[in-house]
Amino acid sequence: MSAAGRTEPLGPPSSFAKRLLVTGGAGFIASHMIVSLVEDYPNYMIINLDKLDYCASLKNLETISNKQNYKFIQGDICNSHFVKLLFETEKIDIVLHFAAQTHVDLSFVRAFEFTYVNVYGTHVLVSAAHEARVEKFIYVSTDEVYGGSLDKEFDESSPKQPTNPYASSKAAAECFVQSYWERYKFPAVITRSSNVYGPHQYPEKVIPKFISLLQHNRKCCIHGSGLQTRNFLYATDVVEAFLTVLKKGKPGEIYNIGTNFEMSVLQLAKELIQLIKETSSESEMESWVDYVNDRPTNDMRYPMKSEKIHGLGWRPKVPWKEGIKKTIDWYRENFHNWKNAEKALEPFPV
Repeated sequence: MSAAGRTEPLGPPSSFAKRLLVTGGAGFIASHMIVSLVEDYPNYMIINLDKLDYCASLKNLETISNKQNYKFIQGDICNSHFVKLLFETEKIDIVLHFAAQTHVDLSFVRAFEFTYVNVYGTHVLVSAAHEARVEKFIYVSTDEVYGGSLDKEFDESSPKQPTNPYASSKAAAECFVQSYWERYKFPAVITRSSNVYGPHQYPEKVIPKFISLLQHNRKCCIHGSGLQTRNFLYATDVVEAFLTVLKKGKPGEIYNIGTNFEMSVLQLAKELIQLIKETSSESEMESWVDYVNDRPTNDMRYPMKSEKIHGLGWRPKVPWKEGIKKTIDWYRENFHNWKNAEKALEPFPV
């Protein structure tokens, strides 16, 4: 096991009230989660496990990299021997499982890799966590497991009907997690969130990709008509949701983490063009848009009810205008946080 991210030896496991393992911690959402945990819970040891894939960056964690209650370990959740050893040596109390392959477009051409990482890797992790008798295991899933819907809102009891390899792999992984609850009453909780945006997101996803393309004087690339809508949730809001689930979420339960803010991909592009290129002319905005063939399946909407987590006291707080401004400003300064950031701006062949 390799470890980095601290300057002095850490105390023994008993010196911390809790020891939390966050998988995929150098990625987008998990890095926000780790920063919040490290800063707000100094009596908790936060262990970041990440294999440092193309979309991960330790620069996301520079502000807390030398904190005494933070530890980085490079490793792969698919390595069962390594994962078992990790739980034995680090005495983990709680797991927040974010690590996954997540890019929908890429999942069509690397479906087996997505299945291996997202399904097999989750099974390895949940098995080791069960053997280690952790007190809570939070599995981070997605609203995409429901499939698309034009009108019916999904709640946590809605059937899973995924329409792409990424969503299918997340749905299958959920089944493994739920089976450990059903068979052993293993204290697992599942979350399904809307699209998250904000600083630190690798620019293959729609918001950072459009921002980065425009900042490089290139057109926004839109699949099909661009009329597909998505619900967007700012990163700090979703972190607050995970903290709520961590404190109040009940074992065996599923929690939707959604927002009523919904926007079409085309409208998103136009808003970003307006903000970055400072134009409001329809014809000029259209000149910054490039329409390409749609991907094999592209769900039109993911309408989702979130009353269950509202009952725990969480609601999103960050308005779109505030969140998107912070996001644009961050990418102006930090686009090159990833070694291969430029590659993410290329059209994806689907």
